[in-house]
Amino acid sequence: MMNLDVNTLFMVTIYVEAILGLLLLFAWAQNTQLYAVAWWGFAHLIRAASIVLFGMYGSAPDLITIDLANALLFTAFAVTWTGARVFDGRPVEPVYLVTGAVIWLLVCRLPVLADAIEIRAMIASGIITAYTWLTAYEFWRGRNEQLVSRWPAIFMLFAHGALFMLRTPLVTLLPWSTSNLYGSVWLTVLSFEALLFTISIAFILLAMAKERTELRHRTAAMIDPLTGIANRRAFLHEAGVMAKRHSANPRPTAVLLIDLDHFKSINDRFGHALGDRVLEIFTDAAQQSIRATDLIGRLGGEEFAAILYDTSREKAVVASERMRETFARIAQDVGGRPVCATVSIGLVHCEGPVLDVPELLAQADQALYFAKENGRNRVEVASLDMIMQRQIREIAVSEPALPPPATQSAA
Repeated sequence: MMNLDVNTLFMVTIYVEAILGLLLLFAWAQNTQLYAVAWWGFAHLIRAASIVLFGMYGSAPDLITIDLANALLFTAFAVTWTGARVFDGRPVEPVYLVTGAVIWLLVCRLPVLADAIEIRAMIASGIITAYTWLTAYEFWRGRNEQLVSRWPAIFMLFAHGALFMLRTPLVTLLPWSTSNLYGSVWLTVLSFEALLFTISIAFILLAMAKERTELRHRTAAMIDPLTGIANRRAFLHEAGVMAKRHSANPRPTAVLLIDLDHFKSINDRFGHALGDRVLEIFTDAAQQSIRATDLIGRLGGEEFAAILYDTSREKAVVASERMRETFARIAQDVGGRPVCATVSIGLVHCEGPVLDVPELLAQADQALYFAKENGRNRVEVASLDMIMQRQIREIAVSEPALPPPATQSAA
């Protein structure tokens, strides 16, 4: 069986840590908004520097090869933890960045622990484990974000910290002696594991940053930038998902088509900036009036749509009226200007086995037309009579008027 030489592992680990650090910094240079990647890159470089000092053991004072080397190693793990905090938008904690290193340097100065190699090894293991588990915890706290690569990162960090915790019983069973530090089989195993871990975690963290970037790009393409709700594309996509769910388990559903009244005149009188604010106010009012499980989207301009799944006709009307009244109240005065904005809503209720969203939106549009015709600032529920009346009107408008009958002149 091949023997693994610790000195060789140290040399390989130095190169690997340095290369990974530079690669992460290069990735950060390609997208400087990924600040966490820069933190992780510097962590690898600091870890490479600490391993260089470890490799000088025997040819340099212990103050450098043990005390300072460990202080740098703990700082590297602290920087990785800080990168995890930055990744999920949490503030940097400068004090905790150096806490592990300061604790270690103070411990090394205690005369009672000067020759207690086992105890110092236990303390070092505890510091590394603490930072590693804190990093795993930071990723766990942000688990609501749908990043697949977050989970292997949490697992690997937890497992790596647990392995360092095992150093305590290993030190008890097979103590390391100062004269044969590099001869310990456990140091060889831990060094090899650390090498594999540092390669794996670097690629996982980079994959996680890339996955988030792609997710945000996809999200940006599906979100209306002004109101923060689904745009037309996203709304129709989610409506299609609802339709499939409905076909498997039909539930009563309401579809709303919503249009802000006289919105063009609001823009003309008060300016587009205030008009945008009115759209934001309506979005807030609408979201307050429906359930979190309901779907709402901006189809374009001042036109919105909503789908209220698993709701009765009566409850849908109540929610629509609440939306209309809430918006009318809030939008009466906007930024000190008497805007008095209102909204008209067309509603159609479906209890059938098929949820044909495009057809239901067309029927809701018929109801919206009647809401506008009947004075605006109202909710109209689509009915068969309403649809028939609209179709008759459209046919009458589209057909050319017949010429009056010709009159014969008197002889």
